[in-house]
Amino acid sequence: MKKFNFRKVLDGLTAASPVGSSGGGSGSGAGGSVHPGGTAGAAGTPREEIQETLTSDYFQICKTVRHGFPYLPTALAFDPVQKILAIGTRTGAIRILGRPGVDCYCQHESGAAVLQLQFLINEGALVSACADDALHLWNLRQKRPAILHSLKFNRERITYCHLPFQSKWLYVGTERGNTHIVNIESFILSGYVIMWNKAIELSTKTHPGPVVHLSDSPRDEGKLLIGYENGTIVFWDLRSKRADLRAYYDEAIHSVAWHHEGKQFMCSHSDGSLTLWNLKSPNRPFQTTIPHGKVQRDGKKPESCKPILKVEYKTCKNSEPFVIFSGGLSYDKPCRRPSLTIMHGKAITVLEMDHPIVDFLTLCETPYPNEFQEPYAVVVLLEKDLIVVDLTQSNFPIFENPYPIDIHESPVTCTEYFADCPPDLIPVLYSVGAKHKKQGYSNKEWPISGGAWNLGAQTYPEIIITGHADGSVKFWDASAITLQMLYKLKTSKVFEKQKVGEGKATAEIVEEDPFAVQMMYWCPESRIFCVAGVSAYVIVYRFSKHEVNTEIASLEVRLQCEVEDIITPEPETNPPFPDASSQLPSLKSLSGSTNTVACEGTMKDSIPCLSVKARPVRMPPGYQADLVIQLVWVDGEPPQQITSLAVNSAYGLVAFGNCNGLAVVDFMQKTVLLSMGTLDLYGSSDPYQRQPRSPRKSRQFAADNFCMRGLSNFYPDLTKRIRTSYQSLTELSDSPVSLELERCKSPTSENRENSFSRSRSSSVSSIDRDSKEAITALYFMESFARKNDSAVSSCLWVGTGLGMVIILSLNLPASDDSRQSEPVMVSPSGTVLTLKGAVLTFACLDCMGTLTHQPYEVWRDPHSADDGDKTRKRKLVMHSPSSSQDMGDHQFAVICSEKQAKVFSLPSQTCLYVHNITETSFLLRADVVTLCNSVCLACFCANGHIMTLSLPSLRPLLDINYLPVTDMRIARTFCFTNEGQALYLSSPTEIQRLTYSQEMCDNLQDMLGDLFTPVETPEAQNRGFLKGLFGGSGQAFDREELFGEATAGKASRSLAQHIPGSGGIEGVRGAAGGVIGDLTRARIALDERGQKLGELDERTASMMASAEAFSKHAHEVMLKYKDKKWYQF
Repeated sequence: MKKFNFRKVLDGLTAASPVGSSGGGSGSGAGGSVHPGGTAGAAGTPREEIQETLTSDYFQICKTVRHGFPYLPTALAFDPVQKILAIGTRTGAIRILGRPGVDCYCQHESGAAVLQLQFLINEGALVSACADDALHLWNLRQKRPAILHSLKFNRERITYCHLPFQSKWLYVGTERGNTHIVNIESFILSGYVIMWNKAIELSTKTHPGPVVHLSDSPRDEGKLLIGYENGTIVFWDLRSKRADLRAYYDEAIHSVAWHHEGKQFMCSHSDGSLTLWNLKSPNRPFQTTIPHGKVQRDGKKPESCKPILKVEYKTCKNSEPFVIFSGGLSYDKPCRRPSLTIMHGKAITVLEMDHPIVDFLTLCETPYPNEFQEPYAVVVLLEKDLIVVDLTQSNFPIFENPYPIDIHESPVTCTEYFADCPPDLIPVLYSVGAKHKKQGYSNKEWPISGGAWNLGAQTYPEIIITGHADGSVKFWDASAITLQMLYKLKTSKVFEKQKVGEGKATAEIVEEDPFAVQMMYWCPESRIFCVAGVSAYVIVYRFSKHEVNTEIASLEVRLQCEVEDIITPEPETNPPFPDASSQLPSLKSLSGSTNTVACEGTMKDSIPCLSVKARPVRMPPGYQADLVIQLVWVDGEPPQQITSLAVNSAYGLVAFGNCNGLAVVDFMQKTVLLSMGTLDLYGSSDPYQRQPRSPRKSRQFAADNFCMRGLSNFYPDLTKRIRTSYQSLTELSDSPVSLELERCKSPTSENRENSFSRSRSSSVSSIDRDSKEAITALYFMESFARKNDSAVSSCLWVGTGLGMVIILSLNLPASDDSRQSEPVMVSPSGTVLTLKGAVLTFACLDCMGTLTHQPYEVWRDPHSADDGDKTRKRKLVMHSPSSSQDMGDHQFAVICSEKQAKVFSLPSQTCLYVHNITETSFLLRADVVTLCNSVCLACFCANGHIMTLSLPSLRPLLDINYLPVTDMRIARTFCFTNEGQALYLSSPTEIQRLTYSQEMCDNLQDMLGDLFTPVETPEAQNRGFLKGLFGGSGQAFDREELFGEATAGKASRSLAQHIPGSGGIEGVRGAAGGVIGDLTRARIALDERGQKLGELDERTASMMASAEAFSKHAHEVMLKYKDKKWYQF
């Protein structure tokens, strides 16, 4: 007997109550899996044949890996033995990077910014200091790091931390100028405190400011160098608890760096100066330089420069020391880029950066601070990049970065994700992309090479495609939870460059980023790729391994919805589908920019937004533009942006729609087959009773007036970026409104109002409150177009913003030879289906419930050198079995809108199942995906829920409140793919991947990289007898004896609060069944009990002290008044 599982309750439930039309199977079973046993074969009873295999046990949500550059970085740390790098961010995230494949993301629950990171070198642990004055100890010896301990400071703000190599005592400097010491093992404060007023001279009248630096002397671990913000430096003897020396400088200190011998140290200051100090003469620096300051003629001190925010002083055995610093540039060059300066002997090299420098670290051969450092590289963390400079070569080249940190090179505007795609695609894309690699990188191996990673069990190929604001498209290899760029395509190259100031004159409809990619459609099998741009154009690309030099074919399409064109309610008087011959004369096949301007003053008409290059263009191997289709201005109104896109290589057609209507283009013959308003698509099947309306008044539109909303909504740092027409995405907070009354003025519309309450996202563009019905989904498939069809035929399914589904029949030439010459016919089938909410996606299942793949043409190189008949013949895969017995005489159409999902049986058009997915919110994304050799519908809702439904019965299998849509970026980029994978842009620079598959969650540990690998700590160099005798600290320094509770006592418990971390709990779960688990649980319980007893002890002591003070005060009062008479009071 199986144990009862609460999740399985979902499997027995169904929200899919059968509706309406009385097909044979629509009355029984409330939409659950119907077991076989009924009569099969009749069109009305297909439901009884399907045995669904997916249950809720197959589903579980968890994040897998995060790719890209850490958003808003603040801190940097490096373990020189393990060779791993950690980056902290303003949002409380930590990214830990090692060799390619080793990339770990962890997050502080508080979300407080990370101020500083410190590795416990070669210990597999990391200390983070956050802006909420908490210290955290992370365990890196597990694949997903967890916090072991936290220490929250209550009365002081943390400003700087220092952990000496191979020490378990962490020095913590605060804003008040005090220095505390924390035991790393127990995460408890020592009673040893260096108070600021003890550290500075008594005669000093001012507070020295916050602690900005702490470091122990390389020569003597018992001496601590403390740097205060106002320019005071204190060399503190930890043993004698007094200052050995004090130094003062009249400029604020930003950082301090030691010479490895421990006799000198260097400071960087706010006036752009570097001062070098000798411990023997601390009265003044023995050397002061302003590296970028101009030398004055009269011998005065060089003029001050910008602050040097950080300096590092690294020695070499066989050459001059390196002095490396950030900042310090002169003020007279305000436009100069942020720079890193490398001083090596007399040579000064300034490396200009593309972004402000956040932090940098010099990588050295040794972890010991008292040896020659031998620096070999500098890691520079910029606001939007990570650079590693090779110090071993005189020209300081940078290393080629193996991480995918340039996702945000141009802001990401859309994403697509393909799991289990054809295996030959990745090497093919890599081969054409590798030719564009930059030269001039260092020839050495990437120095951040720690951790271990293997491929794991998951072997199917995965590709992620990102579209960007500058018109570029990047293809990434995403197999086995890694990410590597394969190929970059620049879609803007098909257009003429925009001249500065041309703006509105060239009929632009967006101010910036006119080439931004808004939608992408890719057929991996045929390698046809199609993009829709923000300036209302579509480009069809074919893949070739050969370079060509050719002209770019282009078409212009008028797509304008005019309600007043419908003069009478009878639709028959105006046949909406003229035959192909009557359409052909109106086609424009323009290869250049022959803009025709209407004679009515300055009103723009028939002008595309951009100009396609008219001359022959060199196209390198890879994706080459086959056809550019542009929507044009109509009567002074700009073309509306494209809201849906579909391509089919077998049919040779591309379809796209916007809020005005639909266009279908034959990209093989380069002709427009259909271009008409949405209302005309219905023909006589229009469900709305439309009344005649008077013509609108002529209006002049400003570009800002129509709904070109933008990326600025979801990239706040990019003001006035692309504006996109997706009101349904950009206006999440709008209250639901119904557009039926605006759209249909007839009395009968009120009945539909009750059944079709249209959500706020219904109109993708309802600017002037016209009856515009956007095309929101398109799908080519072999299907039954009409009720009485006996065989499948080529169809285009069209979904609209008002939940209407229109099926168009495609009449293709029978033979391949005639495909290039005979016209393709597009005609209405008369079939109209309805849903609640804007249609999002379509899919087709065969009679066995298996997902039917769209027809496609097997890829062949369009520019192959071999022009024989065999290579030129098109090979089509139609997925239509030869006999009708194999296919069955029916299929299932799956349609999902932003409110509900429906499954129809075709050709009977019986609605077998319906599931109302959400009433109060709306879906942002829905995809029909394969999982475990079965198929399901995956949905992402605006309220943050991720849901999966079985197919065809639409049983709920998973519903988890995973991710509140706090940012439009998430809504814009979320997508599902096969095998239980999904992704979204979690920040402007990072892609977050997740899985909704229980199997992948179970196997995730095997796929993740190891951050910690056993490495022996290098031995310290033999310093020699004389040097040990005269040059070093003769006596060993016992920190335990000095800082331990026996000597230093306990710190005040009100100063900081110890919080046990979850890392220990996770360890317990792993050993839950054994003695170790019991012991660990007991130890944690004892820790908590000890902490509570300690707090009680402190409260008791406080009450005793208070009582004693009260007793003393009462005794004093008694003595004062003891001998006085009553009248003397």
